[in-house]
Amino acid sequence: MDSQTFIQLTDTSIKIGLGAAISGLVAWLVLWRTSHNMPNNSPRDNRRMQILEDVSSQVGVVTHIFAKYSSLVVESIQFGERWPDARRQELDTVNSELVYEFRKLAEAESKLLMLGEKNLERSLRLYGAKIAVFRKQVYVCRKDISHEQIGVLKLAVTQVREQFYDMLSRKYDRLLANA
Repeated sequence: MDSQTFIQLTDTSIKIGLGAAISGLVAWLVLWRTSHNMPNNSPRDNRRMQILEDVSSQVGVVTHIFAKYSSLVVESIQFGERWPDARRQELDTVNSELVYEFRKLAEAESKLLMLGEKNLERSLRLYGAKIAVFRKQVYVCRKDISHEQIGVLKLAVTQVREQFYDMLSRKYDRLLANA
């Protein structure tokens, strides 16, 4: 190997090594600064995130029970007088569960108000109101309501729920970004 090739190889190796060393140093400095300058999640933020997670869970339970309720009521409308008593009893049980979970939904609303989240609370209250409207309009063995009307009412409930979760998600994401 001649001396000019050796010098070029050495020069290139030194440049690569020096670039790697500088990149490593910069990466270390960035990691060190972020770990020392950024405080970890404050207990307040952690508690706030936990409350939002609890509210989300409570809404999820209500949504699940409402889905069971609405499918049973629609079934009762389809079958009319031929609807089995066992299914009617199941609907009574689901209806009781829904009423019980509505109490928890009210607790979730109060938690949101406690956090100062008035818009989230209003959105959650609207979700509960849409479910109540559905229950007033769609009931066991009602004959004068069409499947399209039921679909429109269910869609309204779904849209309000999605709006609530969009707002909740934005609040939660902001808390995570600050963490």
